[in-house]
Amino acid sequence: MATQSEERLGTAPIPRLMATLAVPSVIAQLINVLYNIVDRIYIGHIPEIGHTALTGVGVTFPIVLLVAAFSYFIGAGGAPLASIYLGKGSREKAERILGSGTTVLLIFSLVLTVFFLIFHRPLLYMFGASDATVGYGSDYITIYLIGTVFVQLSLGLNMFITSQGRAKTAMLSVLIGAVANIILDPIFIFLFGMGVRGAALATIISQAMSAAWVLVFLTSEKSAIRIRRAYLKPDFSLLKRVMALGISPFIMQATESAIQVILNRGLQTYGGDLYVGSMTILQSVMQLIVVPVHGFTQGIQPIISYNFGARKFERVKQTYRITLTITFITAVICCLLTTQLPLVFAGLFTTDPELLELLARVMPIFMGGIWMFGIQMGCQTTFMGLGQAKISLFIALLRKVILLIPLAILLPIFTGGDVMSIYFSEPISDITSAAIAGILFLATKKKILSEEALAKIK
Repeated sequence: MATQSEERLGTAPIPRLMATLAVPSVIAQLINVLYNIVDRIYIGHIPEIGHTALTGVGVTFPIVLLVAAFSYFIGAGGAPLASIYLGKGSREKAERILGSGTTVLLIFSLVLTVFFLIFHRPLLYMFGASDATVGYGSDYITIYLIGTVFVQLSLGLNMFITSQGRAKTAMLSVLIGAVANIILDPIFIFLFGMGVRGAALATIISQAMSAAWVLVFLTSEKSAIRIRRAYLKPDFSLLKRVMALGISPFIMQATESAIQVILNRGLQTYGGDLYVGSMTILQSVMQLIVVPVHGFTQGIQPIISYNFGARKFERVKQTYRITLTITFITAVICCLLTTQLPLVFAGLFTTDPELLELLARVMPIFMGGIWMFGIQMGCQTTFMGLGQAKISLFIALLRKVILLIPLAILLPIFTGGDVMSIYFSEPISDITSAAIAGILFLATKKKILSEEALAKIK
């Protein structure tokens, strides 16, 4: 029997439904980004060592991003499928996806923790650390990795709450952890004098609280789909579909890690620690832009998936039209703010005059193409919501692997080692990939939103 939340996905007016689901999701994503950004703000203001410590923590981001990427493999791949099955009336399959996904997330946690604890120090050097910064990076990441299981469960399973149309509940799981992190950070960093280790400890305690909230909800009667012991044994036939769809968001997250490595190494080679530090702040500001857009699209994705599964194609069309309009306008506004007011954003993270002067020059360049990002996110969400794994994978690969990474490597070579050319690789890839995503969407939307496409999802 369908719950009230499920029925609302298929019957409520689309604009009102989008507001109900998207606003809590946007708030949740903004809160979620505070986990790392608050750490960076506090670390950047540690007396005497703030700039160096911030750069050291910055080179740990590839590991942090890769850990999160594995949670997206299951969460972002399984949640849309679970929502489609709910729309088709197949609750058992939706719960089998959830149970299998929970087990796989636990396996991921163990493997990732062991691997990175063993190899983190040489990896940090590979990621752009210097002798002056590697100690701070090592202190941070060794504590952070102890909480890998909490990251996997809180991020991966929370998407299954959103897929039910329970955006406010999903928001609360993030809010609990973020508020705890904001409170604990200054206590551990400054009051207890733990520095970067205190920031990491505050983060994993906060993630543990979020994970506990998610698990309690998904095992309660309030949840439309529940974690049941009988379904914890992996169902490989369903996991194959989950991972086929999840490979796209996984690659989007994992390639963020690869990009961090390439950018940091290039900036270290052609510039030095100061330029690596600038990238830490630029990526933090980028998160502030991307997160509201991502939160909005994540919130409305269940509307697309559920109504597609229920064969209500006109509701799907109305949803993606509004989505593309809102994501584009939001990205344009964010682009204008960051390119015109770079020091306002940079000042959140550092007071170092040399670093601020550099950021005033490079932030308008780095953020110059973000105005097109809304188109890519809107198209990507629609492809994901309709279960189009191959197209989603291509778009994910296009921006990061096919364009950004080669550009970041080749542009400094072609410009005679000009470090500024690395910053230009971001806007070039942003604009090109978004344009191609839009063209693909226009060319395929009739084919993928059809009875024939739905019949392939069994």
